Amino acid sequence: MINFTGRQHRLCDRVQRRDFLSVGTLGIAGLTLPQLLRAEAANGVSSHKSVIMIYLTGGPPHQDMIDLKPDAPSEIRGEFSPISTTIPGVQISELMPHTAAMMDKFVTIRSLVGSDGRHSSFQCATGHRFANQPQGGWPELGSVLSKLKGTVNGAVPPSIDLSMHMEHLPYNLPGPGFLGQAHSPFKPTGEALADMSLDDINIDRFDNRRQLLQRFDSLRRRIDSDGYPADADTFTHQALNLLTSSKLAEALDLNREDPRVRESYGKDDPNVLPYSNKGYQAIVSKFLTARRLVEAGARMVTVSYADFDWHSGNFIHARKVIPLLDKALTALVSDLHTRGLQDDVTVVVWGEFGRTPKINANGGRDHWTNVCCAMLAGGGMPAGQVIGATNKYAEEAIDRPVHFNEVFSQLYFNLGINPSLTTVDDLTGRPRYLQDEYKPLVELS
Repeated sequence: MINFTGRQHRLCDRVQRRDFLSVGTLGIAGLTLPQLLRAEAANGVSSHKSVIMIYLTGGPPHQDMIDLKPDAPSEIRGEFSPISTTIPGVQISELMPHTAAMMDKFVTIRSLVGSDGRHSSFQCATGHRFANQPQGGWPELGSVLSKLKGTVNGAVPPSIDLSMHMEHLPYNLPGPGFLGQAHSPFKPTGEALADMSLDDINIDRFDNRRQLLQRFDSLRRRIDSDGYPADADTFTHQALNLLTSSKLAEALDLNREDPRVRESYGKDDPNVLPYSNKGYQAIVSKFLTARRLVEAGARMVTVSYADFDWHSGNFIHARKVIPLLDKALTALVSDLHTRGLQDDVTVVVWGEFGRTPKINANGGRDHWTNVCCAMLAGGGMPAGQVIGATNKYAEEAIDRPVHFNEVFSQLYFNLGINPSLTTVDDLTGRPRYLQDEYKPLVELS
């Protein structure tokens, strides 16, 4: 057996594991890679629709981004001015000029309601409230897609989490829930490319890197000349394809990207916030990586971006964080259109709640669950519209409240899945509807 061993990490379930790949096996909870691929292929493989989720951890300030209130008192309206967009009569923050210039490519929701009020990725990732969960917990979207759709390409996992490991553990994605570890998202660590390039080889087992590469070359030659083993099923073939293919590593390797495209996403800022060392960084290149991964065959890619929990210094932090998001997000959406992916890839950008209309004594905005915001793009949706409105102080929705679950139903709809008719079985064997109450957004039908 040949292993790639990575550094040890403590995951959000507090279990210490090692990221590793093995020729013939990939061990997660005692399962081999062929077993994982069998589980992921349930219900067959359909057309390749995908979702890129940009998770704005901590709750972004809707009043300083896409729902400014310039006529409100100074302690509410804040320091930023509104600017016009490509949608007549619609304005957003001066910190988002790139978004303003292509607002016609977005669906903006100013009236998102139903926040669970938890400082957690759970609701954004699963489309469910945290309370009253079935045994094992609700699975995140990527895990559901892994279960229902399986892999598009055997060399690329169906769900990939590019998020950094964040010190506040609930920010990290909740995982596969009752679907089990077979449907966990593949999570490249910060050292994933180093792991894939075989820099961390146990010298007690291998004399040097060349020996390992020779073993892979030999394995490829045997498969080419003799075919797969007679007793190997389709999933073993996929396992070998994954481990002998460079497709995933190539998708993660931004050096293969056109430098001009890479530059359009902006520059990474690992120190954008004073507490960035806790996992809250502006690594905008991950937006580009997400696009490369869905092109390669991923059905779901999640990226956490910076942090917006600004109880103090809201405007200081916003001047640094929001413009980087503005540039990277619009580069991603523009890139999808340029590459003809605007109907197949849905982009959703949101956080777990909004921020208080009134600015506190520390120049920050606190937690606000009454209303928040989201932006959507791609997915074949009729873009160039703003859904909903808040009152004069951005305190609550006064026109067309949109529930978190409606957005989730829309994501499923864009993926070709009817969420009110489709079920996945929980640990007791009981079928659970993906969404049993909320329908996709009527404005996008």
